[in-house]
Amino acid sequence: MISTLQPNLPAPADLQRLCKALAALDAINSPDWEYRYYSYNPEWSPDEQVLEMRDGEGDQMLVLFRPEGCVINGFLHEYDQPDKKQVTRGLPDAFDDFMFGEPVASLGTTFCLWYTPAHGWQHGLVENEDDGSEELLYIFDNQPATYAEWANEYYLEETGRQAIAPEAVAAVYRHELLTKANVLAINEETEDWTMLAADLQEIGYPYDFK
Repeated sequence: MISTLQPNLPAPADLQRLCKALAALDAINSPDWEYRYYSYNPEWSPDEQVLEMRDGEGDQMLVLFRPEGCVINGFLHEYDQPDKKQVTRGLPDAFDDFMFGEPVASLGTTFCLWYTPAHGWQHGLVENEDDGSEELLYIFDNQPATYAEWANEYYLEETGRQAIAPEAVAAVYRHELLTKANVLAINEETEDWTMLAADLQEIGYPYDFK
């Protein structure tokens, strides 16, 4: 289990690679950006990159990567929002602008975790152990089967697409070069290679569709 109180998360460099892989997989599974669950912005601002998760029903997670480390803001619309000052107690100054500026300020905060090389993963005061963090953080267990199971339900339910095998996801988790064959093993309906190439280039994921 991964949660605020059990932050069994990878170190930022490994988490960042995983986030890029998730964004690449979603770009393959959903050519329409609007319906993607995970997206990655390597140019959020100078020295900052962000993974965004949004489920279309009000839940959202932002994972910020900076030279100083990493911070995660999670918001689940069905959970009460705790006192943000308590949730972020001890937050390093490097993450203040992100956590207290936009869009996080308007989005809201149900849980918050951060990482620094000196202290590892940390959290502030957790008033309610059931803060919903497990519902969003589970995808970071680095297990290809976890993504495959989720994507098969989210993207393939009530479609005729072939189920996604964990082995196909594992290749992306390893950041292997994406070829047309690799992509078709994930989504055999892929047609717009130019758009997918542009998406992967923006994410910063290696590919070769020649």
